Amino acid sequence: MAGHPWVFSNEIDEHTPLRAFSPGAQARIESHRGQFLGHAYVNPHALICARIVSREVDRPIDRALIEARLEAALRLRARLYREPYYRLVFGESDGLPGLVLDRYGDVLVGQIATAGMEALRETIEAAVRERLAPAGLFWKNDSGARTLENLPQIAATGFGEVPDTLAVREAGLNFSAPLAAGQKTGWFYDQCANRTRLARYLSPGARVLDVCSYVGAWSLTALAAGAGSALSVDASETALAYTERNAKANGLSVQTLRADAFEALAALRERGERFDVVVLDPPAFIKRKKDIPRGQAAYRKLNQLAMAVIAEEGLLVSCSCSYHLSAESLTEILQSAARHSGRGAQILEAGGQSPDHPIHPAVPETRYLKAFFCRITSQVG
Repeated sequence: MAGHPWVFSNEIDEHTPLRAFSPGAQARIESHRGQFLGHAYVNPHALICARIVSREVDRPIDRALIEARLEAALRLRARLYREPYYRLVFGESDGLPGLVLDRYGDVLVGQIATAGMEALRETIEAAVRERLAPAGLFWKNDSGARTLENLPQIAATGFGEVPDTLAVREAGLNFSAPLAAGQKTGWFYDQCANRTRLARYLSPGARVLDVCSYVGAWSLTALAAGAGSALSVDASETALAYTERNAKANGLSVQTLRADAFEALAALRERGERFDVVVLDPPAFIKRKKDIPRGQAAYRKLNQLAMAVIAEEGLLVSCSCSYHLSAESLTEILQSAARHSGRGAQILEAGGQSPDHPIHPAVPETRYLKAFFCRITSQVG
């Protein structure tokens, strides 16, 4: 298994009846020679039928194990961040497959993606109470991954009191983000390090275009670092309302445009608009392997449209959170987009997810975010 915690249904010995297990049940995983491989939880109805949580014979999956993994995750984040705003648990990378916990000061927002973690939900809540004693924990269990595990999509308070609006502090700025109506767990902590990188590329008074802006994190980070103006584009009216609210809270001024990303870029190009910095941070266009051809075309079109509105020697920050789009493929897409736009592109820096989203070296699926910082010129290369 080379350290990978997933067991697929076609890897199970035919003499082991998977159907005898109920979703979320625990089991010992052994090799065909009877060698102990780990303690796992099982879902006989899923392609990934088992996920190993412990590889120690004497350490079963129980509250003590959950608390130990939670404590280890907390120690790492305490070293990385001065304030309690970060992803606290990142699934397999923190030894808790199927569990995500984001911390917003005194509030936690979690997502459970698997039947095994769903069976442990009350145990997780007890461990969180014991170690962190937060004001509340909210389960935003509305991701598509739950469908693969035959789990209902439910958003509800686990315990305590949880506000409708989350408070976030990042790089000295104060943000608000919607909880129930927000994307994912409310905030994209995975881009924190990349947003910090942006400052070194900004010239004083730069004009910034933030496409798929959500609640304005990229825009306001740029303005705080010296940009002269920022236009945030998003299809969500709620997201843009929060962007304006966040700008005001930080003494900044931002422009907003509610529009589809592709349509907005095309319209800006037609008007002859030019920006010194364009940030593309779209949702995942490729969620499954079969989406790859269509998704690659979407990324190519979006980047090509962006290059048409970038000033000479301006900066393009091109991001992708699609695991099935490799960094190499995104590089090829950028070159193709530049060639078809009659522009040149130089990749200055490549970023990934922030360190509160650690990568499990045996699980390539935990490495998903790409962010290329590119200088765009008139030279065709």
